[in-house]
Amino acid sequence: MALSLPRPHRVDVQISVGSVLAGLALWGLGLHMQTDRLLGATWALIPLVVLAGLELLRRSKPQTALVIGTLALVADQFTAGNLASVMMFTDIMYAAVVYGTPAAARRIPVTTGLITVAVTIGFLAWFREPEAILIGVVTGLVSFAPATTGVLVRTHREAAVAARLRAEQTALLAEMDRVQAVTGERARMARELHDMVANHLSAIAIHSTAALSLDDPKTTKDALSVIRENSVEGLAEMRRLIGILRDSSDDREPAASPTLDGLGALIDNARTNGLDVTLDDTRTPDDSKLPAPVELAAYRIIQESLTNALKHASPGLVTVTLTQRRHALEVRVTSPYGSPSGPRAPGSGAGLVGMRERTELLGGTFDSGPESSDATDDGKVWSVHATLPVDPSDLDPADEGVTE
Repeated sequence: MALSLPRPHRVDVQISVGSVLAGLALWGLGLHMQTDRLLGATWALIPLVVLAGLELLRRSKPQTALVIGTLALVADQFTAGNLASVMMFTDIMYAAVVYGTPAAARRIPVTTGLITVAVTIGFLAWFREPEAILIGVVTGLVSFAPATTGVLVRTHREAAVAARLRAEQTALLAEMDRVQAVTGERARMARELHDMVANHLSAIAIHSTAALSLDDPKTTKDALSVIRENSVEGLAEMRRLIGILRDSSDDREPAASPTLDGLGALIDNARTNGLDVTLDDTRTPDDSKLPAPVELAAYRIIQESLTNALKHASPGLVTVTLTQRRHALEVRVTSPYGSPSGPRAPGSGAGLVGMRERTELLGGTFDSGPESSDATDDGKVWSVHATLPVDPSDLDPADEGVTE
């Protein structure tokens, strides 16, 4: 089976070819680094060619190239020597640190530093001349210097890669935050549109069905009046919301969010649509002022509960109860549970989901379902119960003394 070597990089080929040509030029001119060696000048071409071939492996097999290159450099010391061979070895040493494994990048500078110190001390003890220090300096320039240079380059490259990864992760997190914000805003707009328009459309559907099913001019006229009133109000609210979405300027006056002060109008509108509704507001003027998000959530929960009662409840009394306790507002809406005798409006099931989402966004609890009751003939009512916490930091300090 033939051994397949990786294809060398274009720059490595240029370094190899350039080094061989430079070495041949020095050899042809008779410029050698050493004299009086065991082998003649012609033998210096062998390490030169070997090191040039190892330059082709400086990226793909850096550690293998370093081991063989070290042996070639040692062999070069027994010949007249060539400056190009030494320069190629320093490049192979540098490449072994830059392109080698992390473990090799840590070991090679330490090893070359120890070798440099050992060579300096050894030759100084052997020759006992100050000039022996120059041998250690040359050893350091050939081995330790390129190794430390490689460490610096590798460190900078790894830092650049880490910075690029952090930038990509930051951009990814920013995009995720943007998508979540857009998704959340879409859900909020969907809830607002549903809460504002569903009540009017449900009344329109029920009264139009009644007008079509009953052959009574007065009943038909009354139903058409209610249909017209709800149509005008629903279109006005939808037009206002769409106008806010279309207008991206900052000079548009923001629309006021509904508060619990508007419950009277909401109850009157439900009665106009045919519901028998009573409001039991146990709050007192001494109770603390509620934060705007809590008031908005309570208003929308009551509005959606009345819409569901209009669409699904059987005839009977619908009760809305508000109770303010310490750091919490309780909302309860009960309606007769059973099969409605009149026409029904279709429902999407999003009402209960929207009420639960509003409550959970404030950290509250929400529960809905049938309950036993003596107030109805069937002995059951449909109850919607939400507890909306009030953050103490949102209250006026003067209100902190309010108790249950």
